[in-house]
Amino acid sequence: MLNESAVLIISADGEVLDLLETDEAGEGVETFRGILCPGLVNCHCHLELSHLKGLIPEKTGLVDFVFTVITQRHFPETEIYDAISQAEDNMLANGVVAVGDICNNLLTIPQKQRQRLSYYNFVEVSGWMPQLAEARFQRSRSYYEVFEQLPIVGDQCSLSPHAPYSVSDELWDLMRPYFGKKTVTIHNQETVWEDELFRHGTGDANRMYQMMKFENPLFRPSGKSSLQTYLSRMQESKNILLVHNTFTTRDDVIWAGASALGQQLFFCLCPNANLYIETSLPPIELFREQQCRLVLGTDSLASNHRLDILEEIKTIHRHYPQVPLEEMLQWATINGAEALQLDDRLGSFNKRKKPGVILIENTDGMRLTEASRVRKII
Repeated sequence: MLNESAVLIISADGEVLDLLETDEAGEGVETFRGILCPGLVNCHCHLELSHLKGLIPEKTGLVDFVFTVITQRHFPETEIYDAISQAEDNMLANGVVAVGDICNNLLTIPQKQRQRLSYYNFVEVSGWMPQLAEARFQRSRSYYEVFEQLPIVGDQCSLSPHAPYSVSDELWDLMRPYFGKKTVTIHNQETVWEDELFRHGTGDANRMYQMMKFENPLFRPSGKSSLQTYLSRMQESKNILLVHNTFTTRDDVIWAGASALGQQLFFCLCPNANLYIETSLPPIELFREQQCRLVLGTDSLASNHRLDILEEIKTIHRHYPQVPLEEMLQWATINGAEALQLDDRLGSFNKRKKPGVILIENTDGMRLTEASRVRKII
């Protein structure tokens, strides 16, 4: 974000050439009214679920939401491709330049090959039944190998566990050798029953397992929170991206900060999805107090009305008006780029980067209004 006396010098292809004071910039300076900042980073999205927009009721709770996604996600591929294309169009229009995208299939590849956005592809691994661990792992690894071999992706992909309650010990062991130097993500403490399951073996998770018609008699509660049970299994990664964190406690935050050995730990906030599913928000003031590295995501169009990072910032702004806009924009730009290992070219106006340039219009000084919107400049 620039101060009022700064002039950003950009090449025709979007490379940052310099940042000068007004009296040094010469003639031909274009002036904008609003907040000029780098393109936004959406650290958590499920682009492949875009065809489910408006089909899942709000405020059902996570169990019923997950069950509906699993049982209703299968549509004709032409409809899925069209929805993916439209969703990417919307993200581009809303100033997004990079996405951390959850992948359970290969349906997003044709769109990603257009190279309009940068993607870090998180190939999701799930399976609670120990006897099916090998088969589930091999399926996810086959997808991972396709993403890894795409020249437009390179190292921008990883195998990532879906959630603590959906990955068996055997499956953890199979995927861990693939974590090295990667950003690895996981849905963390999105619902109150996640900790109940790991502490006591009780809670609504058992209803979810029954709805899916399987049981795991080998599961034994750890007596600890979900986060404190599984986080050590991600220590081979370079970055750990914890998503949602709606019911993460102070003890968990302090413990996690002390337990990350060499990794960068990022907490991803998806407030509009949290309100859509659980009518709850994460403890943002706790994360700020503990100086956590925060980033932003939208989740999917199955759990959100828009893939719009500015709308996520507006929601935080309404519920936590004390949080400075400058700080939230940092979460949405450089923090997100660092989490996805894209900060060598995105996230800030440093020289030689190509971060994109957006204008946030209709602001009240450094405060957002309901009319605030993003206009893409470059």
